[in-house]
Amino acid sequence: MPYTRSRFGVIFLTVFIDFAGFGIILPVIPYYAQEFGAGGFGYGALIGIFSLLQFSATMLLGRLSDRIGRRPVLLGTIFFAALGYLAFAAAQSYAVLFLARMVSGFAAGNISVAQAYMADITAPSERSRGMGLIGAAFGLGFIVGPALGGVAGHYGGPAGAGLAAAGLCLLNFFSAFLLLKESLHQEHRAKRALLDIEHIVQGLRDPLLGRLFAVFGLIPFAFSGFIVSFPLYAGAEFGWDEIELAKYFTLVGLVAASVQGYVFGKLSRRFGDRKLIVIGTIGMAVPMALTSFVPAAIWLYVLGFAIAFANSILSPGLMGMISTLASATEQGAMLGAAQALSSLGRLSGPFVFGELFDLASPTAAFLAAAGVMVVGWLILLRAPGKPDAVVPTGSSSPPSTRDP
Repeated sequence: MPYTRSRFGVIFLTVFIDFAGFGIILPVIPYYAQEFGAGGFGYGALIGIFSLLQFSATMLLGRLSDRIGRRPVLLGTIFFAALGYLAFAAAQSYAVLFLARMVSGFAAGNISVAQAYMADITAPSERSRGMGLIGAAFGLGFIVGPALGGVAGHYGGPAGAGLAAAGLCLLNFFSAFLLLKESLHQEHRAKRALLDIEHIVQGLRDPLLGRLFAVFGLIPFAFSGFIVSFPLYAGAEFGWDEIELAKYFTLVGLVAASVQGYVFGKLSRRFGDRKLIVIGTIGMAVPMALTSFVPAAIWLYVLGFAIAFANSILSPGLMGMISTLASATEQGAMLGAAQALSSLGRLSGPFVFGELFDLASPTAAFLAAAGVMVVGWLILLRAPGKPDAVVPTGSSSPPSTRDP
């Protein structure tokens, strides 16, 4: 399927609107949960159940898209996302809020399908750049989403933020329905069991992919624990509310969009993905460890900038290396398996670090998260670099150099 800028633009728009809706509720949900009596563990449970459903969905949706195509899966999950945000807006109890996060978590499993779509329309040599563009769309969504969510939450409360997110998802659905064309050739479609862990085990055991898969689970475990602890710490220590939190996440999104949309491609060509993921991992660990030691709130933004920059060179580098090593018929399955591991990390991290925050201290939670990142860094030090030519996992012949 020939490469065109217009097809890049369509998937970029789809991911952007999808994650702008997600970003809207970020400044609101920590304090929304507290209204229903939730502490660190209760708030962590909302994040954790989201990731549990996302984990289940990534295993299902990536493989389903290999069977029936990317377009119907993306459209269906975008519609479910709108339903989840409507339930979020209508919540009158913690139980309803919990249910809303379950629905939204399932819909968020479509990120692996979006990544598989990008893999379909890019040559192997351009794969990391394509993943970087998805990361840029994610970052731009985090610029618009938290800013809108902070304003909507401040003036309209949690219901206003939920309705704004649902509206964006409906806009996403109709634009994708009209503009998004199918990317997966019939000859690349494969029928497999939809619910198993074959590709997770395969990826972890693979001599080239194993360490990448392991780190892909460890990093979200640490980062999700940090994100659960951070709003509660900032609110208690510096009096932050949804406006300040919106500014923080907007900064994170701005950095992610700039780095992944432009800077990452240049850095990747100059230094290679392996060096970037090694630097990115330790680059996240250090500012995480320093968070509870800053003397003024302005330093939270400085450390947030550093974390966002490091994550923005780490994530697309990992995904680019994984997708390059997967065959054309396994793109959705292997990317889905990687995202499933990522969801497992995001599932367990909020519970563990939320409980640590409640029982110990914010400092303990931040230092523990940084320690996990250091473990990931040590694993990546032994990871092999991405070869110029490689027989992809699950394939008996070298990859084609033409566009899929």
